[in-house]
Amino acid sequence: MRHSIRAYLLLFLFMFLLLVPAYAQDTPHVPDALSADVETVDGIMAAVYDVISGGQGVERDWDRFRSLFHPSAHLIPSGFRQDGSSFILYWDVETYISSAGANLVASGFFEKEIHRVEERFGGVAHIFSTYESRRTAEDEEPFTRGINSFQLKYDADRWWVVNIFWQGENPNTPIPAKYGG
Repeated sequence: MRHSIRAYLLLFLFMFLLLVPAYAQDTPHVPDALSADVETVDGIMAAVYDVISGGQGVERDWDRFRSLFHPSAHLIPSGFRQDGSSFILYWDVETYISSAGANLVASGFFEKEIHRVEERFGGVAHIFSTYESRRTAEDEEPFTRGINSFQLKYDADRWWVVNIFWQGENPNTPIPAKYGG
């Protein structure tokens, strides 16, 4: 009996040593954040909108973008297709950069918050952030509007974006007045 317990402990230790490096390799590296970007909710919200915004052909600071997000964060676009069916996508930070990033640079994209509803409990913040998007900073009218639902976490050191889940406005789902519509 004593011999079998030792064998199980050795097997557990062996499996643990195999899994820890594999987990560590799957955890993305997060660049150091600018302290002003992550010290406050206002700072991290402003940083997210700032870093994705820029003119046509202007490369975004993707390391700054990465620095705002928890390693397990997701960006979750949702909405409706032309045929009326709904969609939802789950992107990690790198997928967002490779999927949406090129279009932001190619087309020009300026997004700004126009209204915010914020709730907090302990180190958790939920923010409904109504946005307007333009192709240039000078455009009078936005080409789209919608609501970003931010989930943020404070870890005693800084704020992290855990998720951004969003949907654009359309004729069937206008932004309600209580969210700045």
